[in-house]
Amino acid sequence: MRFTVDAGSGTPPYEQLRMQVVDAVASGRLAAGAKLPTVRALAEELGIAANTVARAYKELEADGVVEGRGRAGTFVSTAGDPVAQALQSAASVFADAALRLGVPSDAALDAVARALRSRD
Repeated sequence: MRFTVDAGSGTPPYEQLRMQVVDAVASGRLAAGAKLPTVRALAEELGIAANTVARAYKELEADGVVEGRGRAGTFVSTAGDPVAQALQSAASVFADAALRLGVPSDAALDAVARALRSRD
């Protein structure tokens, strides 16, 4: 997931980032359990202060959108239905594996569909 900040916008950078994360979570582009970039890495990528990213993450955590897990990082919240949490966790692990292997999204989705059909 790529984030951007428009320096010419009247909306503060931390709020732009916060809204992008909320939109990505709501649309499913960022799945429950997905790890967000570190504060320092994202600040460097966006060319903004680390405190700006930290503020966005802090507000997202206060809203329950993300969970800070100390040194492990910041993750999209998995609060809610335990079955949905477990499924989302498995999906996140699979998505990470597919990305590491360089498999395109459509091929990864086809692989899941085939695996599910084979168990019917």
